[in-house]
Amino acid sequence: MSLTDKAITRIREMIRSGQLPPGAKLPPEAQLAAELGLSRNLMREAVKVLAVSRVLEIRRGDGTYVTSLAPRLLLEGLSSAVELLSGETLRELTETRRLLEPAATALAATRIADEGLAEVAAHLDAMRAAQHDPERLNAHDAAFHRAVVAATGNETLSTLLEGISASTLRARVWRGLVDGNAAEQAIAQHEAIFRALVAREAPLAQAAALLHVSSTEDWLREHVPTDGTGEG
Repeated sequence: MSLTDKAITRIREMIRSGQLPPGAKLPPEAQLAAELGLSRNLMREAVKVLAVSRVLEIRRGDGTYVTSLAPRLLLEGLSSAVELLSGETLRELTETRRLLEPAATALAATRIADEGLAEVAAHLDAMRAAQHDPERLNAHDAAFHRAVVAATGNETLSTLLEGISASTLRARVWRGLVDGNAAEQAIAQHEAIFRALVAREAPLAQAAALLHVSSTEDWLREHVPTDGTGEG
């Protein structure tokens, strides 16, 4: 472990222990460096790294603060990272989505409010209207699932699934371009999910979501090469 990594670990330990809770202002650089037995240069580098990862926020002229440490902050870089992955890893991400999203959809069925159902319905209507426009269709496809998962009230789950789903969006657009039946099939599967949500039937919602995600996964296995060159 490098000295900078050790400095990062020390600061993270202070945050985990509650010594520096969310929103807290860090002591002045010289004071904190002295307390941790580190040089100011190491402390400065550690703070920069933690700021990039959204653990700390540097406010010019005011000091350095611990962020809210909300999942949306700490995990927001996930979608950017997975966008760099392709081929076999893309299929692994879709497999991960298959494990998480049906369970999230089942949970949403037990928690979704009328306003949430209205939002999901609006995206479903937009999908029907855009069935001949793959990019618009897939944009509302993504928004449909985002609204469903948001209904769980679980920000960590929402952020994780948003990051994973972003990586498969290009592949779904590609599917819409090459498979003439994809739009009709996708809309039918989303209608099944919506009906289960309206009925507040968690097992049915989970089964409908599993069928939908599995069909995307099966298509990827068949059409996307290991090196990822089949992506649009």
